[in-house]
Amino acid sequence: MKRYNVAIMGATGAVGGRFLSILQERNFPVKELVLLASLRSRGKRLIFRGKAHEVKVLGHDSFKGIDIVLSSAGASRSGEFLPSAVKAGCISIDNTSAYRMDPEVPLVVPEVNAHAVKRHKGIIANPNCSTIQMVVALWPIHKAAGIERIVVSTYQSVSGAGQKKITEIREQVSYLSKRKSFEDIGKHNVDKGLIKEFPHQISYNLIPQIDVFMDNDYTKEEMKMVNETRKIMEDDSIRVSPTCVRVPVFFAHSESVNIQTKKPISAHDARKILSDAPGVKLIDSPDKQSYPMPLDAEGKDEVFVGRIRQDGSIKNGLNMWIVSDNLRKGAALNAIQIAEELIKPVSQ
Repeated sequence: MKRYNVAIMGATGAVGGRFLSILQERNFPVKELVLLASLRSRGKRLIFRGKAHEVKVLGHDSFKGIDIVLSSAGASRSGEFLPSAVKAGCISIDNTSAYRMDPEVPLVVPEVNAHAVKRHKGIIANPNCSTIQMVVALWPIHKAAGIERIVVSTYQSVSGAGQKKITEIREQVSYLSKRKSFEDIGKHNVDKGLIKEFPHQISYNLIPQIDVFMDNDYTKEEMKMVNETRKIMEDDSIRVSPTCVRVPVFFAHSESVNIQTKKPISAHDARKILSDAPGVKLIDSPDKQSYPMPLDAEGKDEVFVGRIRQDGSIKNGLNMWIVSDNLRKGAALNAIQIAEELIKPVSQ
């Protein structure tokens, strides 16, 4: 089997760590591994397949001899450095927003549009985490009945905002857990100095804002879901109405999704379709109080779907609940699945 020289941009971040573990779990044919990060991470050592690898500083000359770049170092760094990777002959799979809507760059979820990988010109974009899990679940239904409209509310974990945000909620919960008196227990406000990364306190709270607001009063995260869904599913006629919310959960995003289809489809048929869909695990037994939850999805590869039911308020309407680990399928795993598509023999 041919083996490949792989570089990881952003190796010391939350997604970078998942790249390392998933490459190992899936036995990706790595020949040489190069770990790249910012100057402050230089000299750190990370373990891969039992061997310590030293982190190097990312630069324009970092890509010589590299076959595949897995990038999750932020959009500005991708925009700055990936053109150098292309010039060096690498194929880069980018987990940032830098190239997602570039018409020359494929935006890929392998369960949906693996064929788009072949159109790459050196860069393949990995979609937004919330978009990935939604389209994995909706694509089989779209093929069967045609989706006209999607109304989605997301409940996104703090890990989707990066390592510093995980630290922030831990510090806030620790601060509040030290309150002892009955009068203090009900007071959930933290010291203002513990609110650093988020615009508001995240512990014991919900923040109905992810990323900055646009001119239309939707956030950038919400518009990503609109535009990326259409690009991945290759259908600009799909109407998408999103609301994205940050919740005090460490890992795994949840989504309440309502769809309207062109053809009638029953909840029973939707369950049957999804029970056989690639990348999907159906957990839908209301009589047993069985449905997907973030704790179920944490550390798992599948997109979990449940609470499938008819929407009686509209024609051809369905409701469902979708949960997935945002650092795995929502980021690192999807990128590595794209890399696996890249190296498949032509006969496959």
